[in-house]
Amino acid sequence: MQKLTLDSPVLNVQGIGDKKAAAFSALGVSTVGDLLYRFPKAYQNRGDAVSLLQAASLDGECCSMILTVAGAPSTVTLKGRITITKFPVFDESGRCTAVFFNQPYIKNAVSLGATYRFWGKLVYKKGKWELVNPQFEAYSEKAALPDFVAVYHVGRSVSQKLMRSTVVSALSSLEPPPGVLPHAVEERRGLIPLCRALCEIHIPSDMQALTAAKRRLAFEELFIFAVAVKRNKEASKRSCSGTAISVDRSATERFISSLPFELTGAQDRVVCEILTDLEKNSAMHRIISGDVGSGKTVCAAAAVFAVVSDGRQAALMAPTEILARQHYEDLDRMFAPFGIKTALLSGSLSAKEKKEIREKLKNGAIDFVVGTHALISESTSFYNLALVITDEQHRFGVKQKSALESKGPSPHVLVMSATPIPRTLALVLYGDLDISVIDTMPPRRKKVSTFLVDESYRSRLDGFIAKCAGEGRQVYIVCPAIDDTSDDETEEEYQEKSPERGNDAGFGSGTSGSRVKRAVEYAPELAKKLPGISVGCLHGRMNPRDKEKVMEEFVSGRLSVLVSTTVIEVGVNVPNAVLMVVENAERFGLSQLHQLRGRVGRSEYKSWCILVSNTGNEESLARLDVLCRTYDGYKIAQADLEQRGPGDFIAPSVGAVRQHGSAGFHAASLCNDISMLNDAFSDAEELLKNDPELLKKENSAIAAATDALVQLS
Repeated sequence: MQKLTLDSPVLNVQGIGDKKAAAFSALGVSTVGDLLYRFPKAYQNRGDAVSLLQAASLDGECCSMILTVAGAPSTVTLKGRITITKFPVFDESGRCTAVFFNQPYIKNAVSLGATYRFWGKLVYKKGKWELVNPQFEAYSEKAALPDFVAVYHVGRSVSQKLMRSTVVSALSSLEPPPGVLPHAVEERRGLIPLCRALCEIHIPSDMQALTAAKRRLAFEELFIFAVAVKRNKEASKRSCSGTAISVDRSATERFISSLPFELTGAQDRVVCEILTDLEKNSAMHRIISGDVGSGKTVCAAAAVFAVVSDGRQAALMAPTEILARQHYEDLDRMFAPFGIKTALLSGSLSAKEKKEIREKLKNGAIDFVVGTHALISESTSFYNLALVITDEQHRFGVKQKSALESKGPSPHVLVMSATPIPRTLALVLYGDLDISVIDTMPPRRKKVSTFLVDESYRSRLDGFIAKCAGEGRQVYIVCPAIDDTSDDETEEEYQEKSPERGNDAGFGSGTSGSRVKRAVEYAPELAKKLPGISVGCLHGRMNPRDKEKVMEEFVSGRLSVLVSTTVIEVGVNVPNAVLMVVENAERFGLSQLHQLRGRVGRSEYKSWCILVSNTGNEESLARLDVLCRTYDGYKIAQADLEQRGPGDFIAPSVGAVRQHGSAGFHAASLCNDISMLNDAFSDAEELLKNDPELLKKENSAIAAATDALVQLS
């Protein structure tokens, strides 16, 4: 018998000719490796056979039965060329009829008096028990059948039976593959050999063996991914020579001491990480991930101060003019006492003002500029730009961020994200960045009391909104849709979507009779309910100028209530807002709800978040209750990751990483294998510490695997 390798054509597998090989090719299976790495989607436990009498009590559940054929099969053809093939079967507890639709060949596949193991549903129909369209295999007490039978994703041209038989044939002729994992890693993690794992994943001997196989194969995929990410990061660092900043630590300490508050321990740690990076000859590429209100901007300010103090320029790009203006005003107050010249460059400035600012940036008269997309226009240039900061980084595309970086000779790069992301997922999304996590909140930050209510509380809620507005405070109300022409789930039209769209598929996205609140309709409806209270409306279909105007009215306090979709600016600070109401809350992700909640609780005033949901889905209600029980954004994000998967954390701007993260993942799950991914990254770091270029002979397989993964992405 010809020995096979993973690279052998599937045509070389015994029993496969040109026609079957073409059918497999249509599934994307061209080699033995393609075949064996097409893992089962499920398993049928056929080992626990029951009697016909027991099966009758299972209410149509699939089960396994050992039955003997009691009569010759007969086939009849009905109108529409539908065929029905029947034959009686029995065991010691009773008898029934096996019925097959449109499978006339079955009459030649069974023998009178022969015993088979059947797998299917026993149903009671017109006074008779029938076993409908069961699967079956010859049974003998002398030759045990496997307890677990694999079920695959297959097309019309490849049946489950053909897939299983081809896999068995390939495994029986397979030359044991060397595997990618270093032997030391296999031993450290207690993993079974690759060949055994491939056998057990397709033909499990028992549940324990299947678990071990899944663990081995999943770890190998995660390890390859981790090594690829680490290698890419190091390659990126080597290619970005950068300019070392001479950081005056004592001056930076004086700047930090001048602030009207003390930094938390987490902020101190992050600032130290940033300053250490700035002093290196390679350009910094770091992301600050922190909860809403954790103090990321102050850490970025310390970086700006260090760079500007060394005679260089820095720039911060924000996604909207309102947010840019807020950053400018806050940072200018911090820097003014130290003589740092700061400017704001945005689209609303006059042509004369823009020209003047650009001239000063070009000749070095401005040290630090805050701006919007105006920063990346061709007419904007710098004297010696050494640090670029991107706020709400997911709101910018890769090309936009690259355009800002191109304004200086390999500037240091710092990005900020207000979406708390579990560290494991951050390794996936931001594999090319060093990660700084601010995991503690400033003591001055107040927690927002959060409650989950249904429609029965509507009148009380309206009264509470009126009370807050009457006391001079402000209120946000977020709706999941714009109007009756928009998507019921979220505002798909918004061109700068949050990475966490609110599709609650799988968690009761149907609202069980509740009416979907639509911003355009609800704003005037609420204004009628609350006479004398100013109510505004904001949504993604408005032109940018109108959106800016409405938001400015709310920021200035001229609007008491803002009815909005999820276009509410993530970083905009309205300290006077004390109430956040989220309508149809079951339609949003937990992390997105936490982000929305972070719009309030920004002052000394007591603040609340009310989640309104009339869903009857218990799982959705339990999920929302997480918000009521915890204010820790990282715990909430972890719950979101486990319940909804990683997709909602991944923004369009990191599409390349998204592809990279999904390439080659067959056994592993980023949601379920969190600790395993951490172990894989730890082992990858150890491997590359000893062999950074993977030049050692024993690491040739992992080098080839990571190269292939990078090409896939």
